[in-house]
Amino acid sequence: MSAPPPLPPNTHPQRRQRNENPPRNQKRRRLERAPKPVKEGGTEEVLQADISSLISTLGLSPPETPFSEQGLPPKFTEIELTIKMLSSTGDGLAEHSGRIYVVPFSIPEDIVIAKVIRHTPTHSVTDFLSVKSPSQDRDDSLISCKYFNTCSGCQFQMLPYAKQLEHKRNVIQKAYDNFSNLDPKLLPSIGDTVGSPLQYGYRTKLTPHFDGPRRGGFKAGDPIPDIGFMVKGQRQVLDIEDCPIGTEILRKGIKTARNYVQENLHTYKRGATILLRESTTRRLREESEEGNTKWVEEKECITDNNAQTTEYIGDYKFVNPAGAFFQNNNSILPAFTDYVRSKLHYPVVTTSPDGAKTTVSTPPKYLVDAYCGSGLFTILCGKDLTSVIGVDIAADSIAYASSNAAANNIKNARFIAGNAEKIFESIDFPGTETSVIIDPPRKGCDKLFLNQLLEFKPKRVVYVSCNVHTQARDLGYILNEGGSGYRVDEIRGFDFFPQTHHVEGVAVLTWVSEGIISLPDDVNDKPGDRL
Repeated sequence: MSAPPPLPPNTHPQRRQRNENPPRNQKRRRLERAPKPVKEGGTEEVLQADISSLISTLGLSPPETPFSEQGLPPKFTEIELTIKMLSSTGDGLAEHSGRIYVVPFSIPEDIVIAKVIRHTPTHSVTDFLSVKSPSQDRDDSLISCKYFNTCSGCQFQMLPYAKQLEHKRNVIQKAYDNFSNLDPKLLPSIGDTVGSPLQYGYRTKLTPHFDGPRRGGFKAGDPIPDIGFMVKGQRQVLDIEDCPIGTEILRKGIKTARNYVQENLHTYKRGATILLRESTTRRLREESEEGNTKWVEEKECITDNNAQTTEYIGDYKFVNPAGAFFQNNNSILPAFTDYVRSKLHYPVVTTSPDGAKTTVSTPPKYLVDAYCGSGLFTILCGKDLTSVIGVDIAADSIAYASSNAAANNIKNARFIAGNAEKIFESIDFPGTETSVIIDPPRKGCDKLFLNQLLEFKPKRVVYVSCNVHTQARDLGYILNEGGSGYRVDEIRGFDFFPQTHHVEGVAVLTWVSEGIISLPDDVNDKPGDRL
């Protein structure tokens, strides 16, 4: 994949300008729209935690209550700001006249020109316009997308990859500082974030979309709507013809899908989301064919939500509904699943006749894969164990998991469509010989599930999460609830989505005994080497 030519220093693709004088009816709709509630572990809550931290670090006075915009720059004013912090949401934070400003597409030590968009009781929101003086960490020659600085999809294309990984480690650290409600002494040092083998061309699913008319649908001769992703900070679709973080077949699929919409626009009654999902077909490589692997792979872009896609991780094959969830960066999955499998082993202390104690890593006999989906961890992590159970509340997922296990010749696994209130009821494994993998959606686990987990008391828990903030909250509940005897042995991130602020978190817990257990004296010395 060839990258576009680098941008001239301190210049950026033209941002769409906000409408500074919206129609009167649009103003009225804005006034009538009730504010959305802040989601626990969501963007606004996470951003607010970083803003509060920066206010404290700079020794600023908390925002006044009740809030007044008097004395603040009028909306759409252009101001110069120096970035002080990179937030966990991927936005730069700056201070100006004792107030915090949020600036997208900026990093610490950047001096930028930004446009004030709105003021909230706690901070002000801006649009990024240009860099007046770049940070020593900024490298605009790395930008590989002409829509960067406008599209909301990526935040870090100007940031060297090692710096992205360092930042994501800090994001995890802040998540546990702000959301776990735990004594830091109960937590290990955060391990280094494991990078993705591919930083571009990795994403195997894209979902561009377009808006439609309010009534009547599209008619013959109507102009083609903008098709793409959202403009950063705006409820407006950005017309996008290419996305460099998508795999090669999906980048071709974008063009094909745009042509299809153009030719069939009159058939759409409203706007639509377009599914672009990579699917792989393998055949054995013939002796006459060059290559380092035994397989020849052919890629296809699937656009039908009801169709099936096929993905491979090593020699394992997974078939899923095209519209269903499956990890979207195959390049990191082998290392990631190997890591999770290794962490299912738990430490066992043995004593020799002379009294010497030795700690050995012992595999579990049993594995429970909670939130198992189509069986990814059940199949890849449980193949050598005595017995494995995958649990999910979605019957469709259980059907695909069972089919995938059979296709991969997995004989020791069974799958249960669990009731949320009694998800462990049909599991007859002894907790002392069982490891559990938890991989919930972004909202994390509810207390109902966590209480059942604590009652089951598995020897080892590996908690995988696409939202490290709700993961930190849940670990706080596990360790604080009812004299829990779990110890957190390791926490680290995996970078499934380079160029973005997202990071996958993995936390490893071991049941030790009743009562909250402190870490061993040396547990923080070697965060990557512990059992």
